[in-house]
Amino acid sequence: MILDSQLLFSDAQAVTATAISTNVIDLNVVVGPNAIQDIGSGEDLYLVVTTLTAATDTGSDATLTVTLESDTAVGLATAPVVHFSTGALAFATFSPAGTNLAIIKLPTAEYKRYLGLRYTVASGPLTAGTFDAYLTKDISKFKAYASGFYVG
Repeated sequence: MILDSQLLFSDAQAVTATAISTNVIDLNVVVGPNAIQDIGSGEDLYLVVTTLTAATDTGSDATLTVTLESDTAVGLATAPVVHFSTGALAFATFSPAGTNLAIIKLPTAEYKRYLGLRYTVASGPLTAGTFDAYLTKDISKFKAYASGFYVG
């Protein structure tokens, strides 16, 4: 898989409370009659979000929701449009290192100029944990299976 640094939202980003991804991508949409773009059509583009280092919290009861959002403001604070949401993930679901939280094809939609992720922590805070998130054209779909099975 080839990663483009310009399509990286989070690179080992520490998330302990609700936060926006370290990088927000500027789609360079101009103001005017074409102020939106559909980056989800055409060739497949995937969003990948992974727990890089194990997340911890004091009560193991935190939840995490990851949303892909676009907005006219770089801080995703004006009028963000949610294009994808993981829903509230239970602590045991997202906390182990190496866990894929999302591997999805970008939805066809009208994207505003700035594209980023919002990590929403509830029932937290988290005391540790880092995440990677990026857009890519190629995803790894390898799945290991236990040995000793027969395919006939």
